Amino acid sequence: MTAGVAKALVVVPTYEEADSIREVIERLFEATGDSVALLVVDDGSPDGTAEIVEEVAASSPHEIEVLRRATKSGLGSAYVAGFGWGLQRGYRALVEMDADLSHDPAVVPRLLTALNDADLAIGSRYVPGGSVENWGAFRRALSRFGNLYARTLLGYPVRDSTAGFRAFRAEWLADQDLETVSSHGYAFQIEMTRRMHRSGGRIVEIPITFVERVSGRSKMSRRIVVEALIEVTGWAFKDRFARSRRSEAS
Repeated sequence: MTAGVAKALVVVPTYEEADSIREVIERLFEATGDSVALLVVDDGSPDGTAEIVEEVAASSPHEIEVLRRATKSGLGSAYVAGFGWGLQRGYRALVEMDADLSHDPAVVPRLLTALNDADLAIGSRYVPGGSVENWGAFRRALSRFGNLYARTLLGYPVRDSTAGFRAFRAEWLADQDLETVSSHGYAFQIEMTRRMHRSGGRIVEIPITFVERVSGRSKMSRRIVVEALIEVTGWAFKDRFARSRRSEAS
């Protein structure tokens, strides 16, 4: 049995997050103590993000690791790499969290507690008590529409399936063939929600306040949004075709 079995692993993808990563690490361990370990998956940040994490790790009493990747390869592939790393080492849960402080590290214990009754706990902006700060009207409308579109086409009840602050039970992830995950961008969150729903996994949403980043540059773009809409539409057609085949066979 490995040392990771009793702990959760927080996976934080980074690309040019030198301005915020120290504070993220400090606040995470203030909230969690030794109950979690941290894995930073860095996609070759030219601003020295990985070096900062390694410097902090060298003097920290906490478990902090850096998984370096040569180039920027997408959010989804970063999480797949981080999940694979954590599953190999026996962590009991895997947590997704951004590196720009839009996700409050103090919420991590609540996400992990929610896994007592679920396979996936989502930090949700769109359940009662959840909110978003510092977004304009267009960004709010786009996010609401994206979640409504995914919820309607894919047939699950999740209010915030695009949320990137979430925790998975390791047992569920271990049963997934993560190499078949097709989404490299933000549609990764929707794809994993769809997989959880289709597998019969238990999903809970807990309210959070999402705060738009105050430093650095947002990774969101029009291309990412269009790609996500195309992927959701494709999954919906696949699901409908599969249901049709099952109906014909019965």
